[in-house]
Amino acid sequence: MPRQLGELEDAVMTRVWQWNRPVTVREVLEDLQQERSIAYTTVMTVMDNLHQKGWVRREVEGRAYRYTAVSTRAAYAAALMNEAWSQSDNPAAALVAFFGMMSAEQREALRDAMRIVLPTLPEDGARPDGEAAGEGSGEGPEAAGEARDEGPGEGVEAADETGPDAGR
Repeated sequence: MPRQLGELEDAVMTRVWQWNRPVTVREVLEDLQQERSIAYTTVMTVMDNLHQKGWVRREVEGRAYRYTAVSTRAAYAAALMNEAWSQSDNPAAALVAFFGMMSAEQREALRDAMRIVLPTLPEDGARPDGEAAGEGSGEGPEAAGEARDEGPGEGVEAADETGPDAGR
């Protein structure tokens, strides 16, 4: 499972994710320098570390590398949420607390996601089998991740033989 990116790693990855194309250290450096004073070698080291951790792949172009994200920001966020949730001794209570912290916009995004994962889920929250959500077999919103046999980052091309959680 991936660990949370550090502040500078996140700043670099944010650019790689947003630009959604192969980038050089120089491009990232120039963009970061609009916000802070930072050395080329610092950015180069961070990008090399991200490569070693499996977050980016790189290809040689002339005397430099071009870096490309291995996974999406959404897959990274999903993996972090899954890791945090799995650490709870009471996953249902953790979900209830998490849902309670959500804004109206986040709750609507959750409803939209549930409609995608379980397209036959009625608007009122009743389950397709006629039972109310949470009744019967004990399945609830947490079963949504199991419904597609797909984890966060599934279908995302891996970098070499490593991934963001390699070696952990």
